[in-house]
Order: sequence, then structure tokens, then C-alpha cells
Amino acid sequence: MSTNLKKSDFYFDLPEELIAQTPIEKRDTSRLMVLDKTTGEVFHKHFYDIIDYLNEGDCLVINNTRVIPARLLGNRDTGGAIEVLLLKDLGDDNWECLVSPGKKLREGAKVVFGEGLLKGEIIKVQDDGNRVIHFTYDGIFLEILDKLGMMPLPHYIKAELGEKERYQTVYSKHNGSAAAPTAGLHFTNELLDKIRAKGIKIAEVTLHVGIGTFRPVKAENITDHHMHSEHYEVSEETAKLINDTRKAGGRIVAVGTTSCRTLESATDENHITKAGGSDTSIFIYPGYTFKGVDAIITNFHLPESTLIMLISAFSDRERILNAYKQAVEERYRFFSFGDAMYIADLK
Repeated sequence: MSTNLKKSDFYFDLPEELIAQTPIEKRDTSRLMVLDKTTGEVFHKHFYDIIDYLNEGDCLVINNTRVIPARLLGNRDTGGAIEVLLLKDLGDDNWECLVSPGKKLREGAKVVFGEGLLKGEIIKVQDDGNRVIHFTYDGIFLEILDKLGMMPLPHYIKAELGEKERYQTVYSKHNGSAAAPTAGLHFTNELLDKIRAKGIKIAEVTLHVGIGTFRPVKAENITDHHMHSEHYEVSEETAKLINDTRKAGGRIVAVGTTSCRTLESATDENHITKAGGSDTSIFIYPGYTFKGVDAIITNFHLPESTLIMLISAFSDRERILNAYKQAVEERYRFFSFGDAMYIADLK
């Protein structure tokens, strides 16, 4: 896969007032833009209309990861205030973290949270500037995190989150993400029941979303951008359900770029999805040939982000940018708490 595309080829003008600051009252009443990936034709709907675009025999693939309250405010043992964002559980109470301010947090530095309820020591400074922190505590780590931690909302959301569960999907199960798989935020249990009743299968994968997904692309040549790895799991049951769907002629519909990256990482050149767990740093951009996904449900993404590059690979860069321009003109809401987009071949 090669490309001469530049970061600036994925720019569009986004007014700041279109960045959604709070969740909509009822999840599935958000707006839905439907894009024919082949023709570029656009339809304006509501998210609950998604059922009309799913066919009996299709398989909807959802990411059941659960966001942890990964943002911690504390102090260095010498006194200065710090902020820590937990990115990845490395085992043995070691976590890869993003820290701020980072200059003084060198190897051996100690940090304290909640008046000593949780303590940490920097045991490694990575090449990318992230720290590995070893935590010590009495009790159960996730229970302490529930007491001390805050939901790691993206920097562009300035409003306070009134209810933590609104930054979780209704089907979240496995703790481990530093950000929500936001396309899934639009589903309600009632809508999922209707989808099942129509004869559409629902398969679950797990990809713990890291902050690397949302890191800005700094390199002008997009092939010079490095993606951070994220851990995913595909069960035997899920792999069988997906492969059986393909054999029967059904479509695989990925809910979100996280499910998409999982499927593309776990699916071989013969379009067979393999069970198992692994780390993936897959970077999908125009020129990529999809092996595991036939349609994508996604939110609207930042200009020049790896996420808009991914959906541009799935459809066409010009069609995606034209659709985004329409979304701006039609006052769609962008990003985590924003509206949704369904991209598929509609013929």
C-alpha cells in the first residue's frame, strides 16, 4: 500500500460550535447521515432508522470494551500538581501513562493520589514521552480508580459529564479503554432488540481504545505517521459467527473504527476472521484493501485525523470530504457526543 497523500488532503473547515459538548437526551434520536460509498449519494435520517439499512442475515460487530475513569489528578511527592492518564495495563500493577507536566517526572519520581490511597513510581520513560508507572495500593485497583478517577473525556469537550454511563455503550463489559468507542454510544437496548428480531446477528469483539487513536497526525506525508498499539480479543464464537455470515452471503457491519480495526487485524487475505488476542497498530488510509468489513457505522471525525483517513479508504476521499461539507452545512454535531454516519454500498 502506497500513497502520495498529505495530511492537508484530509482537511475541512469545522466551526467550533458544531463540536457536541453533551450527550443527546435519548441515544438513538441523534441524526444519521447515510452515505452510499460507491456513488457518494447522501441521505439524512435519525439513528433509529439504521435498522432500515441492515438486512436479515447481516452481522453487526460491536466493541464491548468499557472505559475506565482513567484520568487521575495528584501530586509529586515533592509537591507539584500532576495529571495522569492511564493508557494501557501492562500487568503487575504497571501502566503506560500520559503525564502532564512531564519534564520533571523522570525515572524514579514518585506520585501520590487521594492523600495516599494510591501511589505510583515512574519506572520507565518511553521514547514517545509516555511513562510506565508502577502503582501500589491496598484493596482492588478498579475500586480505587472509581473513587479517585475521572472519565477521560477528549480535550475538545469542555462541559462536565453529568452521568458517567453516558460515556459508555449500553453493551460495555470489559474494563480497559482510555476513550469510548463512540459510534456505539448511539445504540439503545431497545434498538438492539429490534435489530435482533429482524434476523440480524450481533457479534462482540473487544478492543481497548488507547489515546494513540486520537493523536494528531503531525507528519505532512501520512505514511510517516506512527500508530500506537491497542489490544484486541476475538472469541471463537465471534469468529465463527462472522465467518458463517460471510459464507451465507451476509454483510459484516462494523460499529465504529475500533471494531473495523479489530476485524481488519484479525482477518486474513482469504477473508477468514481468526479467533484470538493480539496487539494491533494498524493504520488504514486510502489505498488499503478491506478484508473483513462491508459497511461501517461511525461518528464524524476531526480534520486530518487517522479516523477520517480510515473512512476515506473505505469509500473515497472526495466523497467523504463532500459528505463532511454537507454535514457542516446541515449543522450535524461532531465527535464523541455528536451524530452518526453509515457508510455502505446501498445498491
